Amino acid sequence: MYTPKPIDTADVRLDEEILKLSEELAKNTHEVWSAGRIRDGWVWGEKRDDAQKHHPCLIPYEELSEEEKEYDRNTAIETLKLIVKLGYHITKD
Repeated sequence: MYTPKPIDTADVRLDEEILKLSEELAKNTHEVWSAGRIRDGWVWGEKRDDAQKHHPCLIPYEELSEEEKEYDRNTAIETLKLIVKLGYHITKD
């Protein structure tokens, strides 16, 4: 049985500027996911139907429920925290 073992990032604190970046990353995560689904023949549907390739989240990020946005935000924030945890620095030119 597979047991996920993500690197613990609980001790990493992101500053306000990086937290703003996380929202852009979350939106882009949704855009990349959506583009992949559409490329694979999926279309918007009121209910998810894997056989028909319908998915209710094939909509712009801004129209997603807060719950769906939170999934993408968590992915973005954990990615940023991991980058910092591994010793990299994120700076804006």
